[in-house]
Amino acid sequence: MDLLQKKIMQTLNLFYEDPDPDRWFKYDHILRKTVRRIVRGKPKIGGQMMVALELMKGLDKLGIPYRFNDYNYAKKNSNELIGVIGKPHLLKTKNFKNPILFGASVFSHPLDAPNLLQDYPNIKRILVPGDWMRDMFIPYYGEIVQSWPVGINTYKWNQSIKKTPQFDFLIYDKIRWNHDIYEKTIITPIKQKLTAMGLTYTTIVYGEYKPEELVEKVASSRAAIFLCEHETQGLAYQQILASNTPIMAFDQQEYWLDPQYYPDTIKYGPVSSVPYWDERCGLKFKDFVDFSSKISDFMNKLEHQKFNPEKYISENLTLEKCAQDYANIYHQVAKSL
Repeated sequence: MDLLQKKIMQTLNLFYEDPDPDRWFKYDHILRKTVRRIVRGKPKIGGQMMVALELMKGLDKLGIPYRFNDYNYAKKNSNELIGVIGKPHLLKTKNFKNPILFGASVFSHPLDAPNLLQDYPNIKRILVPGDWMRDMFIPYYGEIVQSWPVGINTYKWNQSIKKTPQFDFLIYDKIRWNHDIYEKTIITPIKQKLTAMGLTYTTIVYGEYKPEELVEKVASSRAAIFLCEHETQGLAYQQILASNTPIMAFDQQEYWLDPQYYPDTIKYGPVSSVPYWDERCGLKFKDFVDFSSKISDFMNKLEHQKFNPEKYISENLTLEKCAQDYANIYHQVAKSL
């Protein structure tokens, strides 16, 4: 075992907590959490918490040891590197003295924390989910920004879930802003085009389904149409790809459209709805006209099994590969201290 491998086997220090601040009086977040659990049941795991959980699953698969939210250890060993996966509130509330690998669950734009590196000079590397986000962050924080995607659970998402197809397409609707406009210009025209071609479809809307519903609809569909303005990583479409379900992806390659920033504060582009992708995954289109010109080609390639999205995921985005990449980055940073 070489030196790098020995270092990788050293224990990683990882931290993640969802923010849950007090609202009305000190420690009321504990009471509110209890009430929510009673009223709503087990809380739904959010996308950023999923980053932490899936990273740890990957580390477990590889046998790479880690401590999770061991604040006492970090405090007693302030010279050791820690990985603050997110969110940024931990930097303030925990007042870490340790050198920090920060991310990939950070914040939407550096303007949310323009003085980040001045306020926290112990941040040694910043991870973001993908390349276009990295390029957006570098002008503010420099070359310490690096892309790192969390892995996809291919033990759950793989070709074995597929059933005899009931539908030609699953339309995954993740249009978040100006939905009425996109309904008229993209969503409805696509449905009409599919119907005119004699192709069947089912739909799923982001934020309005349970995880098992997505599994069932992916399992019952030959292919998918992914509709989203842009993604920093895009776990859902990558889960679909992992099941060996090819995708026609709406990818405008235009501005980052988050209305909290665009157009008055930030105009950044181009950005992508499928930042991890190659020709094995399917085809991309920019608008309905582009979709109409490519749908027949897509169906021909689908019929002749020209796509292989499961292979793309297995080569690039498994739990093990992404966890190993994180461990490599962690130990590279630790070695440089």
